Amino acid sequence: MERVGRPPTILVSANSLWNLRNFRGRLLDRLVEAGYSVAVAAPREEAGAPMAGKWEAQHPLGIDSDGLNPVHDGLLILAYLRLFRKIRPLAYLSFTAKPNIYGALAAGLAGVPAIPNVSGLGTAFIRGGALQRVISLMYRAAFRRAPVVFFQNGEDRDLFVARGLVRREQARLLPGSGVDLQRFQPPPAPRERDACCTFLFVGRLLGDKGVRELVEAARRVKAVEPQARFQLLGFIGAANRTAIGKDELAAWEGDGVVEYLGAAEDVRPFLAAADAVVLPSYREGLPRSLLEAAAMGRPLIATDVPGNRAVVADGVNGLLCAVRSASSLADALLRFIALPAAEKRLMGEASRRLVEERFSEEKVVAAYLDAIHEVAGLPMSGRNGVSQ
Repeated sequence: MERVGRPPTILVSANSLWNLRNFRGRLLDRLVEAGYSVAVAAPREEAGAPMAGKWEAQHPLGIDSDGLNPVHDGLLILAYLRLFRKIRPLAYLSFTAKPNIYGALAAGLAGVPAIPNVSGLGTAFIRGGALQRVISLMYRAAFRRAPVVFFQNGEDRDLFVARGLVRREQARLLPGSGVDLQRFQPPPAPRERDACCTFLFVGRLLGDKGVRELVEAARRVKAVEPQARFQLLGFIGAANRTAIGKDELAAWEGDGVVEYLGAAEDVRPFLAAADAVVLPSYREGLPRSLLEAAAMGRPLIATDVPGNRAVVADGVNGLLCAVRSASSLADALLRFIALPAAEKRLMGEASRRLVEERFSEEKVVAAYLDAIHEVAGLPMSGRNGVSQ
């Protein structure tokens, strides 16, 4: 394909601009550097405000990320379809559930190659039941015409293949969202640590992230080690059926169990101040919070579930615990507190080595460029390190 005149457009969509800016920004920049025009489709960040961002074309879409209204979802498919027919992109890249499902459905109708990224299975798959069956049918229909479907851990990929939601030849495995190893680096020198430990949770405050188990574990730990600190960093009131409410969080703070740090665009200062990062979630794709913490040389404590165990090697760069178990998490936290300082330091160094070897952001960028070149009939780089 010869590139003449206006460069070909790649349309990228997620359920928030925050997601695109913070998790996919480097990928979008590299697409521009590779000669593509990048358009993004996501909800406005606030009603009536201009869409913030540096990409050439931005299209506001009304995506209710946790809603179940079929009328709204049908209108979203139509909105995607109009957008595809308006800008005629070379390829469509999507992240998060509704852009993956409804965007890919519309892309198939418009004849646009869709390259969705299943970064996690979400509440519907975690909880099972009728909703899981409906969502499965939707994924199967949406991904039927997609030439490539990216997954962030092998267990999610194998589940989709086993259930017939994707074909084996479609499914490819990415090293998560990748980590910018220059931006996330271990601090120049470790600070003097307190007698006890500071544990940090980074992420949306959701029940499915294991926040309630973390709070209960913190109560148990502080009964033994009252100087231990537990900090929560992330959005509250997310559009999710398992979201932690303000009153519940205020009660935890009032009891002195946790400190809520709010949300932050730059998590690095908080990671640098923590002794370990904790993620007791029920299931993950490939958790960015753990990858960024590992890049900064932090030991990790997480549940032994898909996604987490791709990043945490028990006893090497952190500790794994049982899912949905405050007692197992508390035991892991107490075991970490009891470790000698030298062993904690070795865990942090092992974390950094892991992301350097397996989770570089450049590998993710190369994988996307190869997938786009493949659907466009262009030569591929062969540098992506992605498995099928």
